[in-house]
Amino acid sequence: MTTIETTAPADQVAAALESARDHLLGLQSPAGWWKGELETNVTMDAEDLMLREFLGIRTAEETAEAAVWIRSQQRSDGSWATFYEGPPDLSTTIEAYVALRLAGDPPEDVHMRRAAAFVVGAGGIEASRVFTRIWLALFGQWSWDELPVMPPEMMYLPSWLPLNVYDWACWARQTIVPLTIVGSLRPVRALPFDLPELRTGMRPRRPAGRRPGWGTAFQGLDRVLHVYEKAPVRRLRRAAMRRAAEWIVARQELDGSWGGIQPPWVYSLLALHLLGYGLDHPVIRRGLDGLDGFIIRDEKGRRLEACQSPVWDTVLAMNALGDAGLPPEHPALARAVEWVLGEEIQGPGDWSVRRPDLAPGGWAFEFHNDGYPDTDDTAEAVLALRRSGDPRAREAVRRGVRWMAGMVSRDGAFGAFDADNTRTLCTKLPFCDFGAVIDPPSADVTAHVVEALAHTGHARTPVVWRAVSWLLKEQEDDGSWFGRWGANHVYGTGSVVPALVAAGVTPDKPAIRRAVAWLAAHQNPDGGWGEDMRSYRDPSWIGRGRSTPSQTAWALLALLAAGERGEVVERGVGWLVEHQRPDGTWDEDHFTGTGFPGDFSINYHLYRLVFPVSALGRYLSARDGTAGDPA
Repeated sequence: MTTIETTAPADQVAAALESARDHLLGLQSPAGWWKGELETNVTMDAEDLMLREFLGIRTAEETAEAAVWIRSQQRSDGSWATFYEGPPDLSTTIEAYVALRLAGDPPEDVHMRRAAAFVVGAGGIEASRVFTRIWLALFGQWSWDELPVMPPEMMYLPSWLPLNVYDWACWARQTIVPLTIVGSLRPVRALPFDLPELRTGMRPRRPAGRRPGWGTAFQGLDRVLHVYEKAPVRRLRRAAMRRAAEWIVARQELDGSWGGIQPPWVYSLLALHLLGYGLDHPVIRRGLDGLDGFIIRDEKGRRLEACQSPVWDTVLAMNALGDAGLPPEHPALARAVEWVLGEEIQGPGDWSVRRPDLAPGGWAFEFHNDGYPDTDDTAEAVLALRRSGDPRAREAVRRGVRWMAGMVSRDGAFGAFDADNTRTLCTKLPFCDFGAVIDPPSADVTAHVVEALAHTGHARTPVVWRAVSWLLKEQEDDGSWFGRWGANHVYGTGSVVPALVAAGVTPDKPAIRRAVAWLAAHQNPDGGWGEDMRSYRDPSWIGRGRSTPSQTAWALLALLAAGERGEVVERGVGWLVEHQRPDGTWDEDHFTGTGFPGDFSINYHLYRLVFPVSALGRYLSARDGTAGDPA
């Protein structure tokens, strides 16, 4: 492949940085926050229409608007994917097809015939994931008897016993609890159509063979639970349902959501509605009204964000602007500090189950998610607030550092939402065929915590030493690190190298040199970096993909932290300058954020801007001292 030389003079880099910085400043809300669109896939929109159909509140107008968006995302083979230019996904296609049938698209239309042909060719409804078949069961298109059982009696399992609700990651437990109610009540509300065109007539998908160990045991347990479901102990079942409902209601956020994310939100509404909460009940009303706040309407149609990321976007923007040389007293940063201070979570949450003696003091991802702060957002908030001269910011940093450090797991590393959320037993249940259901420590989160602790004077503390040791052990044989919350090894490596250097690992150490060599080896001929989401499933994609602004910036942040100043860096910076839009931002169609590795991908629309601003700012700072200090 021919190598394209892309370098840029310092004045062009400075102009690009100034343009990007001004564009970022122009996106700030008057209230002080930033929020870019969080783009996922059409299952959000399909399930929103199915929820409204089930509740009897779906309107023709919102259905037509959503159908415009769903149709626009269909590919030439009739399928839908879960990320841009990704492989076709069977379950996503089934749900999109059902939504378009609700919108009135006849099955005889060309685009519908193509979709049905893809579904049947991929195994039909029978081969879809459990969550898709739950939606179909709600409408009589699948038998509840053919779904795994999760009884609400699990609410009585103590926190020390395996398979209790706190063994699941926070996003999973908030989804599982309402589904125990839905799966026990087994409602059916008929659609105005059937779906014979999506069936193959084959038996439902089962795991191949008799898997040894827990997989086989849980298949047997599922058969026992199916028998129990036919005649549960009535008093125990009623009490369990009541406890589950109370647990759900207690976790509704001020904006009506559950955890600020779509899956527990829709299933909680379904569960409470089935228990008799009317559509005019305050809990249901808040939940439905809150969903409306997650809807985007524009010329592309109507689409639902799976989540919103204002805290994350804001602290990343603050750090980027600091890297770009904006002084802490700048009005935009002063407004942002004020808003971030107001978002600090000062009460307990589910994390307290494993850390009951730890005082609160962290930040969540969303506008409203008081029960689930996370160490990743807290780390970036600490890095952002530490630049401020506001004494309130210093106190918030102190509390954030204390809480974040207290969330360390036994192995010395950090998960996102919980400490020691590492029991893998629940991952082997027949129910769990989609998405990550536990929250073990990851290299990227651990690195962000290490970086924040190091830059707040804690580099020589045991918690940092242990985390650094863990990171060094987690380095892949090829020199990279796995990225849990971003794609993938480029993100992991881009997160870990700056953290290790901040913690005192010198750039000449073998771990850093190996990481630098890996990044140099995976630079694209055009000078940028990219890694396709398929790398989570197919190792041949690791470090390989079309160049993107965010991933190019991640690579540059690692290289700059490692002291690199040569051709590899110059060509990466040149790629950013060359691909910048006239308005100062960048285009990025490819998804680079991760919800569930291999299953659920995210395009954070602000990533294309904040990370290049940080990278260009740090580049100029290293080159001639024209920008601010690294975070």
